[in-house]
Amino acid sequence: MDASFFESAWFTYGLLPFLIFSARIIDVTLDTLRIIFISRGNKVVAPILGFFEVLIWLIAITRIMQNLDNFTTYIAYAAGFAVGNYVGLYFEEKLAIGVQVIRIITGKDSKELIHNLRENGFGATVAKAEGKNGPVDIIFLIVQRNIIQDAIAIINRFNPKAFYSIEDVRSLNVDNSKFTSGTKKTSFTPRWMRKGR
Repeated sequence: MDASFFESAWFTYGLLPFLIFSARIIDVTLDTLRIIFISRGNKVVAPILGFFEVLIWLIAITRIMQNLDNFTTYIAYAAGFAVGNYVGLYFEEKLAIGVQVIRIITGKDSKELIHNLRENGFGATVAKAEGKNGPVDIIFLIVQRNIIQDAIAIINRFNPKAFYSIEDVRSLNVDNSKFTSGTKKTSFTPRWMRKGR
């Protein structure tokens, strides 16, 4: 390619900032996903993502250092960082990787709720406790993230006033081949790759 192309205004103020912007989106997206995999204790995927993240970052920062007098590269770099955070979180949500625990606290008679959770394949563990206004039931569910909305729908249908919280589970001491939670088959396939979701 003609060397004059790389010195043209079209490349300097158009294509170069766009390439830096795109590279920054990719590297920050990888960074966001890497942190999420680290928090889940994944020792295989996280280092691979880290390698490509740093490689892309080095390419982007090198181009900026070579064009310190080009303010558009700074704007592209910052904008790519901002958009990359959003894209990373979006992909993480769509992948729905991991397992979460739902803790439900209900003062209402929870027999119907528990029955329906178990009828739909959720392993509900119940503990009796004492709340501010009297006895309460605490229900624990361990649910894969890709079907967590199914459990929440049952909670809202049978006890909409129940208080519940959701937390990530870093590790699970159970044979995954025997682990089922919900009527759907356990699957690590992302939601966006499955039909009907």
